[in-house]
Amino acid sequence: MSSSLEGFPEGQVQFDLERGAASVRVDSSVYPLEALYGAAYVFIDRAYVLLDRAEGDAYRVWISPKKPAAEDALRALLGEFANELLSCAWRAQIAKDSRSIIEQATTRALGGARGAPSLDDLESFDFSDESFEDPLGIAMSWEEKYGKKKGAEGSEAKAAPAGAEAAAAEGEPTP
Repeated sequence: MSSSLEGFPEGQVQFDLERGAASVRVDSSVYPLEALYGAAYVFIDRAYVLLDRAEGDAYRVWISPKKPAAEDALRALLGEFANELLSCAWRAQIAKDSRSIIEQATTRALGGARGAPSLDDLESFDFSDESFEDPLGIAMSWEEKYGKKKGAEGSEAKAAPAGAEAAAAEGEPTP
C-alpha cells in the first residue's frame, strides 16, 4: 500500500500495515551508501532494517519496529529514520571534505609517537647548527654547570658546593 509521508515526494514511501513495516526509496546520488549504513545502524536496536537495491540508482529501505506499532508510530519511526539519514549524509560529506586535514593531523600524531631517534638518525644529524637562541643566557651544558674546574695550581678541583654543604666545607656549623 503506497502512501505519502510529509516531506517525501509522492510514491517514495510505502506502508505495509499487515506486516507492520514501511519502506522509503532513497536516491543514491543524494545519500551515499555510507550514510545509509550509518542511519540503519542507529536503528538496529529498536527496528529491523533491510537495505535493498531499488530500480536504477536508488535504494529501498524497509524498516519494521521490533515491537508491534500502530500506523502513527510507524510513520514517526520512518520520519526519524529520514532525519538520521540526513544527519549521516551530512557527516559523511564533512568527513569527505576534511579528509586531507584529518590525514595530516594523523600523520603528525603518529610521526611524533615514533619515539626517540635511533643512533643512526643521531649519527647523521648535524649538531653544529647554531640555530638555538638563548637571549637570557640560561642554557648551559651539564659539564659547564656541574663539571670539574681547574684550580690555581693547575690540578683538577671540584666545583664549590652550594648551601649548607658550602658552609660545612668552610668549617661553619650547619643548622
